[in-house]
Amino acid sequence: MGSADDGNSSYGQKAFKRSKSHFADRVTADGRDGWPVEAGRYRLVVSRACPWASRAVISRRLLGLEDALSMAIADPIQDDRSWRFTLDPDDRDPVLGIRYLSEAYDKRESDYPGGVSVPALVDVPSGKLVTNDYQQLTLDLATEWTALHRDGAPDLYPRALRDEIDTVMAEVYEDVNNGVYRAGFATGQEEYEEACAGVFRRLDLLTSRLARQRYLVGDTLTEADIRLFTTLVRFDAVYHGHFKCNRWKLAENEVLWAYVRDLYQTPGFGDTVDFDHIKRHYYQVHTGINPTGIVPLGPDLAGWLTPHHREELGGRPFGDGTPPGPPPPQERVPAQGRP
Repeated sequence: MGSADDGNSSYGQKAFKRSKSHFADRVTADGRDGWPVEAGRYRLVVSRACPWASRAVISRRLLGLEDALSMAIADPIQDDRSWRFTLDPDDRDPVLGIRYLSEAYDKRESDYPGGVSVPALVDVPSGKLVTNDYQQLTLDLATEWTALHRDGAPDLYPRALRDEIDTVMAEVYEDVNNGVYRAGFATGQEEYEEACAGVFRRLDLLTSRLARQRYLVGDTLTEADIRLFTTLVRFDAVYHGHFKCNRWKLAENEVLWAYVRDLYQTPGFGDTVDFDHIKRHYYQVHTGINPTGIVPLGPDLAGWLTPHHREELGGRPFGDGTPPGPPPPQERVPAQGRP
């Protein structure tokens, strides 16, 4: 999720097209792009508001990379200069020493296209951006960073299931992850209706799939579940109203509501979600859609902790692995951001 090239008021005022990640270098075990996996070398910059960044936050937790890969959490209210570190003392990231994420981008390249987006991986010694490739980043955390995974880390991208995972993720990306944005930022009725119809058509298909199995692919959590979760967890809070994806609420779909609660209550998922950050970002930043900047009081969050009964479908959340421990104290979601 990036900053608006023409300011926050441009959201909803021009046809939506998601930018490709301009910086697509990879951090790999063999360092073939010049960026070898190395504990303590990189800093992951995220916003808890952003679904694309939240993928990386969840993956990092599940894999136990907290000690190897430090994390900076940006203010959910970005301004026209990009994501900012106003949650930290002196409004600076304490590791990178910068006020805006754009400073790391500028150190890497000037006049780059696509704006400043999170998640972003920054090289701490040089202060340069390494990658903002949100599609590849989490796959690399799962497959290239294995030497630094915790004991008992799950296999989030099992080799035998990758073709099926890739297919499911591509469908979810096109119709759900990105589809809600195409609906929300549509500038015409036909464009909106096409995108909105696509969202719910895919959600109906996912409902049928998840009615008979606990997870999207196989009997364990995979990258596919992470990518669907980060959209579903935001659905009733922002996409239903703010993005007009309102054929029905997630809480009105028995299967998907149980599925997303199952994930939310799984260590590494719900303990990374900050509903306060999510709502304030969407409703206050997208002034082209919500010019008053008023943030709604609802929905009631109490339901997230109710029984889901998905365990009756079987499945082993972490496969042969184990759940992650609690998040570090400095990374825990404040009380106002959780049920």
